Amino acid sequence: MFLISIEDKYIWNTPTKPALNPLESGNWFNHYKDSMNLNYKTLEKLRNLINEETSYKSGPELVRFFNDLGSADTYGQGFPSRWMYTDQKLSQLNGKPELDKCIRKLFAPIEYIGRYKELDAFIEDFNQFLAFDKWKVVRKNTEITFERADKVDIPITKQKEETKEEVFLNKIFENISLEKLGLDSRLTNTIESRFKEIESCLKHEASLSVIFLAGSSLEGILLGTASRYPREYNTARTAPKKDEKVRPFHEWTLSNLIDTTHELELLKEDVKRFSHALRDFRNYIHPLQQISTGFFPDKHTAEICWQVLRAAIFQLSTNSIKQTSTN
Repeated sequence: MFLISIEDKYIWNTPTKPALNPLESGNWFNHYKDSMNLNYKTLEKLRNLINEETSYKSGPELVRFFNDLGSADTYGQGFPSRWMYTDQKLSQLNGKPELDKCIRKLFAPIEYIGRYKELDAFIEDFNQFLAFDKWKVVRKNTEITFERADKVDIPITKQKEETKEEVFLNKIFENISLEKLGLDSRLTNTIESRFKEIESCLKHEASLSVIFLAGSSLEGILLGTASRYPREYNTARTAPKKDEKVRPFHEWTLSNLIDTTHELELLKEDVKRFSHALRDFRNYIHPLQQISTGFFPDKHTAEICWQVLRAAIFQLSTNSIKQTSTN
């Protein structure tokens, strides 16, 4: 057990317990030789998948996730940021059998009932990083397994293809109107004033300001939309819960709002994906997180975020909400 200091606040942390004691068995080398030892980029991707990409996990949920793998942590005052906590836990697991268990737990098919296509997409995405460690995740029906690779095999494209970002940026969303969303007039007026500020920031290449304004505006719009359709949002499968009860709207995170709005078919998959990217960028409002990742957005990043906001408004105003079952 050891103590971690985060801004003069402390939590007790217990290292992960191995599934067996290789020292006592006299088989330390065999115990670890087939375990994955991942590079920092793969671990970074794994952290994002655990924390947010597969599903948003709060601090307590992350503690439960890693405690299932052998840790004995508790959540309380002084708990570090979610990304810092997960980075630390993955660093402890790296090169040990528990890392394999972590990945199997993350991609367990039972957690993706009705979303197997999405699961396979997550695995395919992760394998692009894992290829550099000469490993591959394979789903065989309900089983998650691993295969070794003798070399890094990167497919060579015969011609340059437009990136997903370029395709998305080139889409034209006409007749964007906040009025069509039917939000509270005070919220509509506030968002409209932010639009003018975003356009000014883009003109002067204040990229970080664009990201923060776009992210907070998206959250306000989605929260306003949820308030218009409380029954549909509260009965959705992705509605966040605490003690088996749906959380009140003011406790929903932007990630929750994005996922449920997508479930209700108001946002399509492309806007959902880029909305989560915008949410990730917005989190860099915390200077320490920005410093730790070396994130310094440019004009291109700002333009993507502005396009995400416009695309979300367009889809919210043109798509019909899916009716949910109360049973």
